[in-house]
Amino acid sequence: MSARPLPSSTPAAQGVDATGVHAFLDALEAAPDIEPHSLMIMRHGHLVASGWWAPYAPDRLHLLYSLSKSFTSTALGLAVGEGLVGLDDPVISYFPEFEADITDPRSRAMLVRHVASMSSGHVEETYARAHALDGADLVRGFLLLPPDRDPGTVFAYNQPTTYTLAAIIQRVTGGSLTEYLRARLLDRLGVGEVAWIRGRSGRELGFSGLHATTDAIARLGELYLRDGVWEGERLLPEGWVAEATRVHIDNGDSAAWGPMTDWQRGYGFQFWMARHGYRGDGAYGQFCLVLPEQDAVVAITAATEQMQHTLDLVWEHLLPAFGPEPLTGRDAEDAALGERLARLALPPAAGRPAPPGRTQDWSGAGFAPAGGVCADQPKLSSVAVRQDPGGWTVTLTEDGRPLELPIGEAGWTVVEEPLPVAVSGGWADAETLAVEIVFLETPHRLAVTCSLPAGTFTATWRTTPLHSPPLRAMRAPRASV
Repeated sequence: MSARPLPSSTPAAQGVDATGVHAFLDALEAAPDIEPHSLMIMRHGHLVASGWWAPYAPDRLHLLYSLSKSFTSTALGLAVGEGLVGLDDPVISYFPEFEADITDPRSRAMLVRHVASMSSGHVEETYARAHALDGADLVRGFLLLPPDRDPGTVFAYNQPTTYTLAAIIQRVTGGSLTEYLRARLLDRLGVGEVAWIRGRSGRELGFSGLHATTDAIARLGELYLRDGVWEGERLLPEGWVAEATRVHIDNGDSAAWGPMTDWQRGYGFQFWMARHGYRGDGAYGQFCLVLPEQDAVVAITAATEQMQHTLDLVWEHLLPAFGPEPLTGRDAEDAALGERLARLALPPAAGRPAPPGRTQDWSGAGFAPAGGVCADQPKLSSVAVRQDPGGWTVTLTEDGRPLELPIGEAGWTVVEEPLPVAVSGGWADAETLAVEIVFLETPHRLAVTCSLPAGTFTATWRTTPLHSPPLRAMRAPRASV
């Protein structure tokens, strides 16, 4: 179903100073280490600001990475409310087929609440070791790996805990997470299309892989801000929001996070506590910030490795913009902010749409990986360039499969098939072609440079995809509910 519009208002009417939002936008766009993709700000139940940096767009699904975990937690809340899952049930009780294999007492003592709160007793990420123990079923591999300490005593950010939690929910509900959430939550919230990556077992990952719009992030945050009530109807069990968003395990001494202040405030059920409020978040800057003291929600998608920097900018610029009372006489400021948000855009790459001279040399030219292999995408074996009646096309061949992309005029050229991408750039000079390829349903872009004299290409990720997919898989799964 299509999403119903959120109630909207001017910033001033909800006590939001537009100059603070401008300052936040200025800071985001000035930061060399942050590529913003979208922003939505809710205050007092109203959408007061929203914008997408073209070529990203409002109706575009975006890979949320570990922000997916907060949707899994929400499914857990529903399952607990329906009596399908008990927080104090042993995890092994949901997988009787592994009963004989799992003999370690700590593994057998692990409860649902422990995998929900990243306190399984392991002291570090276990994904690689669990996968090595059982590549077909990560749950079994995880349970075969004895915890280092008693469950509930130590925090470790650990993907198999959430995968196991998601597997429990999918087992007791008899379907996917998406199917379970759709009728009970997503439709009622007015959330449109979503899609979730599945693992080898056929289960949706739970810990990552959800693709959804920024609007869906904002609605989830607003649901939690309203204690699980939406438009007067209780969707989440009473008490669930308080339970999921309180500290269940201390992570203040977690060396893995270094000086990341907002990652050392405690962990709930797939939610992080923060200096202000709490949040779900995902790699490269996907955020659902819930700020009860400010009665606000901030949804962000981006591409950055500096997630703490992003939060610092929110605290520095947006927090002071949330005032206690409506503002008057701010029509011009609100209008200017709306106009700015409507024309947000990522700077396109520089380059000419055709080679300056040596056109004949470029048409039909082929390029091999510099150094013999493309380190960032090892199965990307060749790049070819050709001239068409309407312009130029660059073809990336990976594992024998070609991906043809147009080189357009200045700006971004958006292509929907065979997958949603945007291309910009062109010829830097007569001997060098450089294009940027944005995979629009992800936070990722690939920089491809071809050298005519050398006959070679380089391809470098600006942010590296965590799941190491082939290029053609850099999109939301098509089989979605």
